[in-house]
Amino acid sequence: MEKTTGLRENKKLRTRRQLAATALELFLERGFDAVSVADVAAAAEVSKPTLFRYFPSKEDLVLDRFADHQDEAARIVRDRPAGQTPVGAVRTHFLGALAERDPITGLCDHPGVLAFQRLLYSTASLESRMSHYTDREEELLAAVLEAESVRPLAARLAATHLVAVRHALGRENYLRMDAGQSADAAYPAAVIDAEEAFAMLADGLDKTLPGAETETGADPGAKADPRAEAAPGA
Repeated sequence: MEKTTGLRENKKLRTRRQLAATALELFLERGFDAVSVADVAAAAEVSKPTLFRYFPSKEDLVLDRFADHQDEAARIVRDRPAGQTPVGAVRTHFLGALAERDPITGLCDHPGVLAFQRLLYSTASLESRMSHYTDREEELLAAVLEAESVRPLAARLAATHLVAVRHALGRENYLRMDAGQSADAAYPAAVIDAEEAFAMLADGLDKTLPGAETETGADPGAKADPRAEAAPGA
């Protein structure tokens, strides 16, 4: 029975990926607004009801891949070393992703990545729908912060700021790529922007969120990290 269930889920996943790939190819070729859901269904050789069983909206055919990253910020903060602030954890991860030219940072000049990002940022309905995924990202991060005894409102505000900075930096880096810069050439400026953005966050959030110290040393204004207190031998 488990084997049958696994095969069924794998088939659904393959179908989902096929539908998304077919849709993206059409959108990149003709433009998002020039392609209908019926066009995608016909190209993928499925019915419209079948397509909507996998994707609630036309926009989700493009944006569903962001679902894989919705819990990223939450995982980064949850799994950070004891004594590191949430801002410090997200900063460290983002700088590492920049060095690797991770597409999620916007600092990636691969033609396929650029084409996808150009589609996203030039289509109003896609940018609007993106808020659905951003909201979920913030909810997951806020839940992690609340689990560390951060007050609910403070957790939501902190999550909103952390997620917003990641997305703002990603868009800024994409604009550099779209203007013709290479990822390697834009890297130094991207690092400077990231350092400045996270420093601005740290000035406010590190006094509210858990984490006894940052990469630069002790922060006497920060809340104690409950995970450090619970560590063996503490």
